[in-house]
Amino acid sequence: MTITEVATGVEMRDHVLIEMSDGVRLSARIWLPKTDQPVPALLEYLPYRKGDVTAPRDAQRHPWYAAHGYASVRVDMRGSGDSEGVMHDEYTEQELRDAVEVIEWLADQPWCDGSVGMFGISWGGFNSLQVAALAPEPLKAIVTVCSTDDRYADDVHYFGGGVLGVDMLGWATTMLAYTARPPDPARLGERWKDLWTQRLNALEPYLDTWLSHQERDDYWRHGSVCEDYGAIKAAVLAVGGWADPYRNAVFRLVENLPCPVKGIIGPWCHQYPDIQREPGPAIGFLQETLRWWDHWLKGVPTGVTEEPAVRAWMQDSVRPATRYATRPGRWVTEPSWPSPNVSELRTPLRAMLSRDAVGTDPVPVATPQHCGIDAGRYFPYGNPADLPPDQREEDGRSVCFDTAPLDEHVAILGFPAATLRVRASGPANVIVRLCDVAPDGSSTLVARGCLDLRRRAGMDRTVDLDPDETIDVNVAMTAIAWEFPPGHRIRLSVSTSYWPWVWPYPVAADVELHVDGSELVLPVRAVDAPSAPVHFEPPEQAPPMAVVFHGTDGPEREVRYTPQTGEWQLSVDPNYGGSRSYPDGLEFNERVRETYSIRSSDPSSASCGSDWAIQLRRPGWDVRIAVSARMAVDDGDFVTTHQLTTTLNDEPVCQRAWNRRIPRPGSLPA
Repeated sequence: MTITEVATGVEMRDHVLIEMSDGVRLSARIWLPKTDQPVPALLEYLPYRKGDVTAPRDAQRHPWYAAHGYASVRVDMRGSGDSEGVMHDEYTEQELRDAVEVIEWLADQPWCDGSVGMFGISWGGFNSLQVAALAPEPLKAIVTVCSTDDRYADDVHYFGGGVLGVDMLGWATTMLAYTARPPDPARLGERWKDLWTQRLNALEPYLDTWLSHQERDDYWRHGSVCEDYGAIKAAVLAVGGWADPYRNAVFRLVENLPCPVKGIIGPWCHQYPDIQREPGPAIGFLQETLRWWDHWLKGVPTGVTEEPAVRAWMQDSVRPATRYATRPGRWVTEPSWPSPNVSELRTPLRAMLSRDAVGTDPVPVATPQHCGIDAGRYFPYGNPADLPPDQREEDGRSVCFDTAPLDEHVAILGFPAATLRVRASGPANVIVRLCDVAPDGSSTLVARGCLDLRRRAGMDRTVDLDPDETIDVNVAMTAIAWEFPPGHRIRLSVSTSYWPWVWPYPVAADVELHVDGSELVLPVRAVDAPSAPVHFEPPEQAPPMAVVFHGTDGPEREVRYTPQTGEWQLSVDPNYGGSRSYPDGLEFNERVRETYSIRSSDPSSASCGSDWAIQLRRPGWDVRIAVSARMAVDDGDFVTTHQLTTTLNDEPVCQRAWNRRIPRPGSLPA
């Protein structure tokens, strides 16, 4: 352990080892206020390497909390960063048991007064909820950002029951690349290589596990706090962003948790709301959470219990773009959720205009396989190419229904949906998109949803389709706040493909949409609905770490079309941060490329790949890691391949390969 004064009145203790009941030790970095009085502790618990990957972000918030009277703690999970042990998957029982032990350890320290809060974004937001459901006595409150209460519904694996092309493989490969990285010898000394070898020998691709559970079974129920909302006793502040795929959970948590709970949803991407990443505006998120911690951990009356149940950024209509520095709009509040200010507006598709449905019913929906190429990123990080561009080309590949130009403003808040009457000759996905169409014809994506028709009776079961049966299905879309202005049209687009978001079945089914009996359902917020004043301070953080970022090479997002073969290829750099130099002398280099390809007329041609090249370097220490993964379909089965190569100072250390075939239940061979 090393102790450093990082700010006036704040010291940092680095590489503090917390021993678990089985003897494995987890590495912690602890920021403490210099005081003789014990203080509450705040825990952020992640696999993303506090020594390098999250170090710049950690430096912005943990010292800030310490300066405001908290012991702020960042722990590397078992098998990650500088901690001992191995990681086998995400959100395992071991991960959660370790977290409970860490919380109990924190509460027992002489510098802690026995009260603990937990916070995090994404993985850290997930496990904050999951640990809260285990109800360790010292845990009094959590702040969960960009997370979900239902691991099957909202994470990077499935979308409406459909297998995700992006980011099922992409994120699984990301985690393989993370878990293959070694501990840092600058902190571990000579033990680092033994721990690294143990990790490398234990590695298994997460992708194969996720694909082995294509229904919402016990694997996905574990860690999904929606299975028992009542288990959570700690106060919950749930935060999301309209540009983030996990925003749905905020409404569900506010609606269902019996414990104290509040929700905030802004315009943000998959980032903390105080970080200046697009789209803004950013808010003083640390100050807002301090109000939460002060009330629940210190008993200071800060007014958080009097806040509205939901504070949401009502987005104004905008022209389509892949980036917005700031999303115009305003804050609105709801006293509860569901809200008395929001009512359901059902519009029959027969009452909407459609070039495809004139004079015919049912309407065939025969979508080219590259529909979805303009979907944008699954979870945007605030990069220039993240958001979906103009949807006119996607609309042209779909069956579309438009309202007449609006006479007045129409604001929606909540979950849009489409109830559709369809017939399908075989397994098929149905995708719906809600768009804001301006008078000039530009089409801005508002919300979207998917349903694998075999999951129509529930995500936990597969029900085959009778090709002679017409069925009624509800296709829920992601939650949104949006105001359509007068003169604009509201468009519902229906398709049977959405690559690379949704993996197609290898044989395209014949799908018919019955216009009569189908409706668009909108959660309309009353024009005269009252809103309480909303005020957030400007963003405030601790001084940044002196990290030099070197960026990435090549285009962030590139689409190529080969007319003679009909192949479309999307190439993506997820740009998680790129290469950088740290003030402690660590040089970190990272190159990532994801590729997704499909031929317009052949769903069985879908394939995707992910390639990582990583280097961690100090004088006399040069580690290189290469990870390559592929996913395709053969005779209806998913086929996955993974390769891992590691070297130390140009000498081979480990080379591993995995080749798997995973059945897709109910799929027909090509």
